[in-house]
Amino acid sequence: VGITGTLRATLSDGVTTHDASIQTIDEYKQRFEGTQGTEFNFRDTWRYNVAAYRLDRLLELGMIPPSVERSWNGKTGSFTWWVDDVLMDEGARLKKKVEAPEAKRWNEQMWHVRMFDQLIYNVDRNLGNLLIDNDWRIWMIDHTRAFRVYDVLKTQGNLSRMDRNVLERLQALDKELLKKTMQNYLSPSEIDTLLKRRDVIVQHFSKTPALVFDWERPARPAQ
Repeated sequence: VGITGTLRATLSDGVTTHDASIQTIDEYKQRFEGTQGTEFNFRDTWRYNVAAYRLDRLLELGMIPPSVERSWNGKTGSFTWWVDDVLMDEGARLKKKVEAPEAKRWNEQMWHVRMFDQLIYNVDRNLGNLLIDNDWRIWMIDHTRAFRVYDVLKTQGNLSRMDRNVLERLQALDKELLKKTMQNYLSPSEIDTLLKRRDVIVQHFSKTPALVFDWERPARPAQ
């Protein structure tokens, strides 16, 4: 679903066969009129899918399926691991009024979804790109409209609580590490503003240690 022309492909190396979603969108507009108003220097690009996955790995969140750069039909784009055993998306859950079986575990995941969206300044998080699998794990997908170049958070009130280890890894991010990890996916200004938003998030949780907790998560599936 969506408007970015996502394709579903079946990949195989002769041993392992699995599906992936392919996004090749890579658009820039000086001025864009969207549902949330006017946006200048608008970007909608597959590159942010790869950047979001790499950032997820650096923080060890384990909430974004692998996304890598590959070529298809003469176009370069992001190939993202197709999430298996999807029960529903968040939109369907709310529409059907289905409650998560473990409220504590659900809330802990959602706190980190909201934090991550503030960190990457995601302007397009919708209910359809939060997938829920049969184990009630939340998977974040489709980040083509993230990493805006703003120094401040989009909605600081969405910061609720954070895992202690995630906070430590967030603090450990620096420009050299991100330049190396995000080469060809984020510009210098996108990295700089990401780090400034990181500083705001770290300061927020450092001022209130009671908001930091030890997150007991299930092991991430092997991929």
